[in-house]
Parts: sequence; C-alpha cells; structure tokens
Amino acid sequence: MILEVNDINTYYGTSHILFDVSLQVESGELVCLLGRNGAGKTTTMRSIMGLTPPKTGGIKFYGENILGKPPYTIAQKGVGYVPDNRLIFPDLTVRQNLEIAIKKSDHFKGEPWTVDRIYEIFPKLKILDKHLGGYLSGGEQQMLTLGRTLMGNPELILLDEPVEGLAPLVVKDFAERLLKLKEIGVTILFSEQNIKFSLSIADRAYVIDKGRIRYHGTIKELSENEEVKQKYLMI
Repeated sequence: MILEVNDINTYYGTSHILFDVSLQVESGELVCLLGRNGAGKTTTMRSIMGLTPPKTGGIKFYGENILGKPPYTIAQKGVGYVPDNRLIFPDLTVRQNLEIAIKKSDHFKGEPWTVDRIYEIFPKLKILDKHLGGYLSGGEQQMLTLGRTLMGNPELILLDEPVEGLAPLVVKDFAERLLKLKEIGVTILFSEQNIKFSLSIADRAYVIDKGRIRYHGTIKELSENEEVKQKYLMI
C-alpha cells in the first residue's frame, strides 16, 4: 500500500471542510476522487500534501505517518503534487521548467526521469522545447506541469483537476498520456469533476460530496450505479 488516508478532518480557520475522509491507493493504480465543484476534492489533495494539514486522522505513505510533516518533506519522500492552477514558470522555456525540477526521492527505484523521457510521453513538449512557458496553451501547460512533477521521480502523483477548462480533443489526448504513464507503473491519485474522462482511465473511484466520502468502488461498479451518479455527480 502506497497511500493510506484514515479519517482525516480538515479545517479552513473554523470552517470544517473534510469529515472523516478515508481512501487508499495501491502501487500502479490510477485512482480518481470524483465530485462536484466545492465538494472537497482540492482540500483532500492539499491535506495529503501537507499544504492544509488535517487536525485529526492519519495519513501514511509507505506505512510511515506523514500527517503534520511540512510539504517539502512529503515531496522528498516521493509524493509529487500537480496543482489545479499549474504554477509553471512563465519566463522559463519548456526545457528549463523541466530541468529546474530534477530531484531524488526516498522510495524511487525505477529508471530516473529525464527530459528525453518526458518528451517520449509528451511529444508536443519536445516541439515546444525552446518556447517560454507563459506562451503555452492550457493543455500544453498542464502537460508541462505533470512533466515537471515527474522530473522529481515521485512514487505517487497527486493530480488536481487536470482537465478543467481544456477542450475535448485536448482532454482525450491527456487521457492517453495518463494511460501511458500507468502502463509504465506510475501511481496516480487524481481529483476531477469530468466524469467521462475519469471513468475512461481510472481503476477505482471515490465519490466525495460536502466533504465526506459517499461512495467507493471499481469504475465498473460506479458506471453501473445510477443512484450514486445522479445523486452526487449530477449525471
């Protein structure tokens, strides 16, 4: 088990946002956290990464409790975080954005990520090698942000709302890139409200609503559960 989140409760000031949220991610899985806007998806990601630490509960990464540890320590241990606002360096080229993120992680034992490996997964970035990050489209920036995170050789990637605001053709291409990463063993927990995209690539799904996990099951089980989809996902 790579990640175990057990009954975390997270607050923004005095506002209680997450209520006893629990989830698990196994090695090599693509797991999605589904929910409508404001359901608690981003707060869950930020809680795991230590950016908005839960007040109670437990978070284990490879069996070690990381609850309360600073984000840089969690990153060093092998958790990569791709925020929903991308945060690329607009005045650096694509290659520079990637090279600046090179680091080791405690648990990584695979083939180290290089710029050339990133370009194999995201060939569009190779074409844009010398382009400044600020001139890329939204989809290109999302690829670059994920590529930059991979350069840190993480064992687990937290991917927050990866296709929000992207055109359908870009979403389809991004889904193919994520499936390629899964084929080579990359483990990803991603949050999303795009149901079609999520069901096309994930192994399992957690459904969150009003800060509580309302459902957990395989993608096949969720696809067949009309009550859950209609009640919590507005399908």
